[in-house]
Amino acid sequence: MSLRSIALTLVTGSVLALTACGGGGDTAAESPTCPDGKIRFGVEPFEDPARLTPAAQKLGDALSQKLRCPVEVQVTQEYSAEVLAMQNGKLDIAIFGPLGYVFASQRADAEAVASFANADRALSTYTAGIWVPKDSDITSVQQLRGRSLALGSVGSTSGDALPRKALADTGIPEKDVKIDYAGGHPEALLALTNRRVDAAEINSQQLASATASGTFDPAQHRQIWSSAPIPNDPITVRGDMDPAFKQAVRDALLNLDPATVGEIGALLDVSPPGPLVPVDRSTYQPLFDLATALKLTEGDV
Repeated sequence: MSLRSIALTLVTGSVLALTACGGGGDTAAESPTCPDGKIRFGVEPFEDPARLTPAAQKLGDALSQKLRCPVEVQVTQEYSAEVLAMQNGKLDIAIFGPLGYVFASQRADAEAVASFANADRALSTYTAGIWVPKDSDITSVQQLRGRSLALGSVGSTSGDALPRKALADTGIPEKDVKIDYAGGHPEALLALTNRRVDAAEINSQQLASATASGTFDPAQHRQIWSSAPIPNDPITVRGDMDPAFKQAVRDALLNLDPATVGEIGALLDVSPPGPLVPVDRSTYQPLFDLATALKLTEGDV
């Protein structure tokens, strides 16, 4: 999708916006921690909106209470739309996928401040994966040549870049594989279970979520490739925000009750839930390296 069409999508309401009702009021509106009387919080579309939206809203409500400012939660329809929204000053804070953060850092000076930890306060991770039906004759990435592969969305870390890196690492040109962008992690999984493709990306988060909901049976499928662990999604703040706002957001996030972040954390396969923990650019350096290795540019988001 072009940047122009993404911008049009944002204007015409592709973003699901919900306002968390916190302590606001005139005092909050005048505070550096409540710019323009509200905080605009973007969330990447990594899960079915019916599950993701209420979980993100719960996090937004808690942040609203901490900062005494209404928080408007916006679940974007595409990864690229979220990056563009922050670049255009339409988002103050946002949860990005690790690769989305790379581009948000470059285009909107996004600063990673917190991410999801387990109960031991260790930063959680996940893995990308490629799966096939149990009865498939495909047993390795090398055998995907000439076959169909469902990927999630353009710009996704585990649903796009890392599976493509797996192809490159085995010497398979992308033109030799029938790549089908399904539109998201759930859609890629369904393409596989409905036998519309020979293989599909299924990351460990989607695997856990779909298995728990009964929409995927791992026993009827096989994983033929898995990535190295990926640090979980960062919560970021736009780089040109007031330093007092940045510090207030960081402090608020790091002091949220684990139960508050547990619902959205569960969708990121963080169980049992722990608190949010501090992260920074260095945490995601392997993703910056991945973007360089694949020669990804703004046009790939």
